[in-house]
Amino acid sequence: MLSKNELKYIQSLGHKKQRDEAQAFIAEGPKLAEEILNSDFEVLKIFATNKYLQKHESFSFPVTEVSEDELQKLSNLSKANQVLLLVKQKAADQSPNADGKMSIVLDAIQDPGNMGTIIRIADWFGINQIVCTIDCVELYNPKVVQATMGSLCRVNVWYGNTSQWLSEATVPVYGALLEGENIYSSRKVEEGILVIGNEGKGISEELKSFITHPVTIPRIGGAESLNAAVATAIIVGCMKNNS
Repeated sequence: MLSKNELKYIQSLGHKKQRDEAQAFIAEGPKLAEEILNSDFEVLKIFATNKYLQKHESFSFPVTEVSEDELQKLSNLSKANQVLLLVKQKAADQSPNADGKMSIVLDAIQDPGNMGTIIRIADWFGINQIVCTIDCVELYNPKVVQATMGSLCRVNVWYGNTSQWLSEATVPVYGALLEGENIYSSRKVEEGILVIGNEGKGISEELKSFITHPVTIPRIGGAESLNAAVATAIIVGCMKNNS
């Protein structure tokens, strides 16, 4: 049975301050739960309906069976979906290594949906490293977690001094800019860093100075701009598949 203290605690994790203090986050729904349960994340507790628990074997951590109404009170979703996990945040990695791989740098991405979708895109294309400026939306924001659809289990996300990291990089640095090489005619990229800018302002002047290979998606129609996640998918797709 769900206690009032548990309800209050889980609801409090909708706020970044409480997530930071508790070093925990929540993940909801059977798909995301399956991904996290099969990853190296540490699950602290599970809240689930009888319908979900009947389909799964016993767990090695505390389980609280809840009614659908109780789960809805815990949930950040418009309609709760069978299960909610309380998960321990991972300790921040040391400064990542850019050599021999593709990495993505995110500059002040603010929309949780964009952040989560970009993490999912990176996972789709086999990119396991994203470096974020400290003013990007937080990885463990519930909307980010949901939008990753489990890809946060396979993609390392690091927040820190991005300018210093780029200044020390020895691989090509690509940037999504209006003035740049046509991404459709560029060569396949095996090693490098792709910088994606803020939804409204683009890449900051500070990070632009580190770009060695500006690239652009040619506009054919009349749209003023592309969504940051959509632009990321197009550019990375070309980088990975061009001949």
